[in-house]
Amino acid sequence: MRPDSEFAVALITGASSGIGAAFARKLAASGYDLALVARRADRLAALAQELQQAHAVHVEVMPADLTDANDLADVAGRLAELPALALLINNAGFGGEGRFAQSDICLQLDMIRLHVAASVSLTHAALPSMIARGCGSVINVASLAGFVALPGAANYGATKAYLIAFSRALQLELIRTGVRVQALCPGFIHTEFHARGSDGLAARLPKFMWMSAEAVVEASLRGLARGQAVCIPGWGNRILKLLGSNRLAELILPYIIR
Repeated sequence: MRPDSEFAVALITGASSGIGAAFARKLAASGYDLALVARRADRLAALAQELQQAHAVHVEVMPADLTDANDLADVAGRLAELPALALLINNAGFGGEGRFAQSDICLQLDMIRLHVAASVSLTHAALPSMIARGCGSVINVASLAGFVALPGAANYGATKAYLIAFSRALQLELIRTGVRVQALCPGFIHTEFHARGSDGLAARLPKFMWMSAEAVVEASLRGLARGQAVCIPGWGNRILKLLGSNRLAELILPYIIR
């Protein structure tokens, strides 16, 4: 996926690892300048140096915690200022395991702030300039979990379901504007995200259910070029989705709830 101009900028949240870093590497190799947002300043700096040296692109780093209202406002303000914003990727997120009633309510509310409020705020900041120029794209990183009710991950699935519905509606609103919106719905990925929150999950899940972050990014960008509002990468994940939400839950639950 090549930028529409030599000055095109992509802003990526949650860029310090996983899918966010994979998007950054792919887009830098395609000629995009980047604005990278994440909490871990040291990782952002290292990634920026890597990409600038490898691809001679400009990389701006913005350490920020998007659950914090002030940090979110700063990033949204910067986003609205970017004169050549071509792509916004709302990727920042975290998971959690355990029954909702026994969980930390502060973490649950932070999940809503990060997955929902931050994505909505940044998308709202990005769209006016994209619409005015008649081009641009937003990718909201949702999840296969957004299609099914998952006990033990109730709030996670609910926030991802919001992103899917939000993206679908925006894609319809933006018909004929030249702006595209996609909900990216991966399943299990070989990243720190699943490594942190899983107790031997990789060993319990069938190999066909796992993908690399790089493969997910490739599928997302191919789907975006085709105007695909909802992208489910990987044939295994698409089959699970076609089986329906009840069957999907039956297949996944034994692996994540013990």
